[in-house]
Amino acid sequence: MTDLLIAAGGGGDPIGTALVHAGRRAAADVVVLTYGWERPSVDPLPGPLAGHDFTGLEHGTLPVPVITTDTQPVAPRGSTLPRLAGHLPVQLALLDPHKGVEDLAGQIERTAHALGTDHISVVDMGGDILAHGDEPTLASPLLDALVLAACHLANVDTTVHVAGPGLDGEIPETTLLPRLTGNGAALGPALPPWTADVLRWHPSEASTLLAAAATGLRGPCLTRSGPLPLTDHSSRVWNLSLARALDHNPLAQGLAESCPDSLAGARDISLKLYGFDEVEREHRQSRRRPTTRARIDAATFLDELDTWLHAQRATNPTTHYATVRCVVESLGYDWRLTEQVRDVLARHRPEVDAFPLVALTD
Repeated sequence: MTDLLIAAGGGGDPIGTALVHAGRRAAADVVVLTYGWERPSVDPLPGPLAGHDFTGLEHGTLPVPVITTDTQPVAPRGSTLPRLAGHLPVQLALLDPHKGVEDLAGQIERTAHALGTDHISVVDMGGDILAHGDEPTLASPLLDALVLAACHLANVDTTVHVAGPGLDGEIPETTLLPRLTGNGAALGPALPPWTADVLRWHPSEASTLLAAAATGLRGPCLTRSGPLPLTDHSSRVWNLSLARALDHNPLAQGLAESCPDSLAGARDISLKLYGFDEVEREHRQSRRRPTTRARIDAATFLDELDTWLHAQRATNPTTHYATVRCVVESLGYDWRLTEQVRDVLARHRPEVDAFPLVALTD
């Protein structure tokens, strides 16, 4: 038996999806359908990657391309998916939204039929899949809405799972909790062994925060978008019916009703309903993206880190932690140095190495 899961967003959502599946203690083989849409720090070009943006995809085993360790993005595009394929205990396959909602629904339905499964689990990190569109910090609703609309059109039973409400920094936990029912199911405290290997190098803050909360870390955590709370809700997963998730998401409803036949058409609907186009927003961000340092000298980094930690303790005295991505980007380094930074912390600053986070408290 093979379980079919969909990582609703881009970036590190396959990590959170695999964590949710592991938390269910399911023994089945797993296929995770995922977009190739990374943040500008990983992929300098905005928008999701299509099949032609990769080399080394595996074709023929599934109706959609399978990502392997031999897969590589075609420069200048970037992707963490090939390396994730070597670390996660799941098979990653590429969803391509460029031909619109009905085509996306076909990809999902054909994959379910090929696997012989009659059920799909959609996993969303942070809860923006339940966005109403008027949340002031909402940044990336389109991919989640496309998945909901496509699953609505696909002839396969679907459950939506929301993990770590608020941890993606898009909708606050306090706003999301009334949209959920019950207490959810807790992850952890023991995490799968692969989690530590993945979080040593991957820049996903939402998945890192989910793992940190599952291991019991609590308190405000500084991220690249500001402080986020780690609470008892942060390590939990809620299940919703597809219909209930759709009821919360006007963009998904609009996409399902109009069935745009291209990503550009879906973007137009997002602009009309929500007032912004996240692909165009990424265009603007990429033009403002600062130059980062691609090498690290341990002594220099430690001096910069100590100065930064002192400043954060002074300006954010009630904040307990920071993500490593926040530290790396705040000090002007490239995200690819994440693994080296973790090594430096473990070797030279063990008192602040609260894996997978950095401790701000003395």
